[in-house]
Amino acid sequence: MSTASSTSTAAEQHVMNGADVLVKSLVDHGVEVLFAYPGGCSMPMHQALTRYGDSIRTILPRHEQGGAFAAQGYARSTGKIGVVMATSGPGATNLVTAIADAKLDSIPMLCITGQVPTGAIGSDAFQETPMVEICRGITKHHYLVTDIADLPRIMKEAFHVAMSGRPGPVLVDMPKDVQLSDLAIDMDPPMELPGYDASTPSVPPETIRQIAAAIRMARRPVIYSGGGIVLGEASEELRTLIAKTGIPTVTTIMGLGSVEPENPHSLDWLGMHGAAYANYAVRDCDLLISLGVRFDDRVTGKVEAFAKDAKIIHVDIDASELNKNKQAHIPVRGDVKQVLTELNRIVQKPDISDWQKHCTELKAKYPLKYDTEFDGILQQHAISTLSDLTADRETYITVGVGQHQMWAAQFYKFRQPRTWMSSSGLGTMGFGLPAAMGVQAAHPGALVVDIDGDGSFQMNIQELATCFCEELPVKVLLLNNQHLGMVVQWEDRFMERNRAHTYLGPIHHDEAKGKSSADRFEYATDRYPNFVQIAKGYGCGAATVKRKADLEGALKEMIDSKGPFLLDVEVPYQEHVLPMIPGGATVDDMILD
Repeated sequence: MSTASSTSTAAEQHVMNGADVLVKSLVDHGVEVLFAYPGGCSMPMHQALTRYGDSIRTILPRHEQGGAFAAQGYARSTGKIGVVMATSGPGATNLVTAIADAKLDSIPMLCITGQVPTGAIGSDAFQETPMVEICRGITKHHYLVTDIADLPRIMKEAFHVAMSGRPGPVLVDMPKDVQLSDLAIDMDPPMELPGYDASTPSVPPETIRQIAAAIRMARRPVIYSGGGIVLGEASEELRTLIAKTGIPTVTTIMGLGSVEPENPHSLDWLGMHGAAYANYAVRDCDLLISLGVRFDDRVTGKVEAFAKDAKIIHVDIDASELNKNKQAHIPVRGDVKQVLTELNRIVQKPDISDWQKHCTELKAKYPLKYDTEFDGILQQHAISTLSDLTADRETYITVGVGQHQMWAAQFYKFRQPRTWMSSSGLGTMGFGLPAAMGVQAAHPGALVVDIDGDGSFQMNIQELATCFCEELPVKVLLLNNQHLGMVVQWEDRFMERNRAHTYLGPIHHDEAKGKSSADRFEYATDRYPNFVQIAKGYGCGAATVKRKADLEGALKEMIDSKGPFLLDVEVPYQEHVLPMIPGGATVDDMILD
């Protein structure tokens, strides 16, 4: 090495401890917000965060899982990486559910965990868990840092792997002695990722022409748009394709927002609780143009019967998804944005006027509906009213998991991508409130509403404290039916209405166990717990509403409140999410009433 080169390298190196190296790496990679809960084996990193306080905001959640879901909310709503930090042992294992959630939904997340000193690893030391082994199957990649000299490279690789190709979570496990050790270090070393090629192959022109020819020849085509359209920032290109071809389009739950619901060719979303007209159109199509989807079982039902008469085009950035669940006639590994850009240059409008007319008639014949005459507040009505009140402002919606999640997807109108945050692949209760915190941190001027059920909400209710203390004015629309509503629905439909631990109140209640005789619009008596008191105890605004006539005023009070606010909406517990395709069944088995 020349003298000049040696001098230059030395000038780029600074003596730093491992904790400072890690935090400076976060800053250098553009991280502006971090969700972190301290403990014995992560304290050095938290001390380092105070030294970089002007460059990065550290938000203290009240549970590590809450912090990880907040990081997801940040990532899902921005397209940037979400970052969470926890200590070793139970702090680290509390991240596991959110890591698995991010893996299934392809969310870029960096999870940093403290670890016991390297000399104690494998000794069952206090608060030791083998995080790399635990998370091996639910991360995109994972590191146990044993040498401070490797840390800048590992951090650089972690960001690259999490964000490139199909995004996903990456774990960096940091022993305490590595955090405390010092070294003169180069902060920008080359990466070493043998075998990892994140570059997406350019789709050849002949493949684009093949897709265009299939579209031109089709008479009953349907576009099937998934989360890959949103993650790949390809919504505008999709909308251009729809405008050019007039092809009826369905989305997955994760694809909501990629097509504006007012689009005359939108058939909304499909699947187990998707619109009947979307499911019927896919059943009857002769060409299914599948973009950034994975043919999930909640979409396909009995997979061999799904679009059984259709030619299938499948475009995905991840080659392992092609032909995994459903054989494609034209499998295409590529960037969906590039594919659509090229396709839009040559595609011709097919002769599908009869098919368009048929799909329009399906939409009119099988609308999403609910009982508008009911004098109380139905969940669908509350969501629809919120949608109308927020139509003209920047609004982000998060949800828990269950009936309220499905109704939010059905009755809230998502006009832009990245405005809908849902735990889709893993279906994790407790997702809604902490995810909303992350969205609010990323979009401080926007309205962020967690539409939640009382079962999901209580799984991370402690994050109300984070909302108040960190000045995150999240709103919670709590659809409170005192039950695990989706499980009740399955009990009603398939288990002779036998209640098996689905009532969330004291066990003496008539509905707590055994055969239910409750009326469809019956309310649970003896309300439990008092969510308004709990929210106010955390310092949040709160109110409750039961009368239909009072709903709009209560929603406006929630929306206009300056800080975090919980609106407890008393709703009946016998309402069902419809349509419904029973698990493993086909569209022809769909329950409509």
